[in-house]
Amino acid sequence: MDNGNGRRRTIALRDLTLREGLDTPGVTFSGSQAVRITTMLAAAGIREAEIVAPARVADGLGIARRLRERGVRIKTSGLVYAAGRDRTREIAAVQSHLDRFDLLMPLSPKRDPRKPRAKIATLLEALALVEPPLAAVGVGFPHATQVDPSFLMEISTAAVDAGATRVTIYDTNGSADPFAIKSLIARLTRRIAAPVYFHGHNDLGLATANSLAAALGGAKGLDVTVNGLGDRAGNASLEQVAVGLIARGWRVGADPGRLRELSQLVATASGVSVSKLAPVVGEFVFAHRSPAHLPVPAEFEAFAPKLIGARRRLERRGSAR
Repeated sequence: MDNGNGRRRTIALRDLTLREGLDTPGVTFSGSQAVRITTMLAAAGIREAEIVAPARVADGLGIARRLRERGVRIKTSGLVYAAGRDRTREIAAVQSHLDRFDLLMPLSPKRDPRKPRAKIATLLEALALVEPPLAAVGVGFPHATQVDPSFLMEISTAAVDAGATRVTIYDTNGSADPFAIKSLIARLTRRIAAPVYFHGHNDLGLATANSLAAALGGAKGLDVTVNGLGDRAGNASLEQVAVGLIARGWRVGADPGRLRELSQLVATASGVSVSKLAPVVGEFVFAHRSPAHLPVPAEFEAFAPKLIGARRRLERRGSAR
């Protein structure tokens, strides 16, 4: 897919495997596992890894120090609650140890601060605590797809006017659909000058579709995790989003030939296995059994096996369905 002048469109993939892994039941990464995963992400072409969770800032900064000591070439980022009690200390800490960070302001009226005016005021207060220059600070809005879009436009505009250099839209409960996401992202990108990122959850199985829709709506970056790891039903899958975009002509920075190895590493480290039916990296993706498919298997594949370094498997038994 080109941008109208013959050049392919480019979008960034921000990996959140370590940060979202903290919220996945039963998952704990050791320091050495975190370093190995991040090192492999960097080798696969991923340029940014979000490793600091807003409720566990100190833990994430420890990983950031280990990555820096080992010379892992990837930008580190993290999150701080704009309304958090320790926001002054946490902002200073992440600004010293990370390449960039985002201030989170949940937009749900059921999360503090409750009132829209208070949310805007609190976010601007937090932005004022950041030591200049502000080039490395963005803002993120959980529940952005669950509130009146006009409020999202207003608070995003206020944040960018105050110095935020990136805005991330969270489909926090995974309830949005691709049509709504494309429209919302397009509206926001017309409203503000800063890059817009999208963060999708998979509660209804739409995280990958919503991420692709966000790209079509003008998003400059997408949040992903290896194997779709994350709390509840997980997040948008790195391998699905990357290959889905590459197959459509986008530049994503990621090397698709590294995705299977990365998937296996995270599955082993997390203890969360990958389904044999999983898109892109599942064992059965290129397995053909129907007699009607065997003469022309490529006609039944969304992309060529060689793209990810896989092999086609033909089973000459069974009956057509």
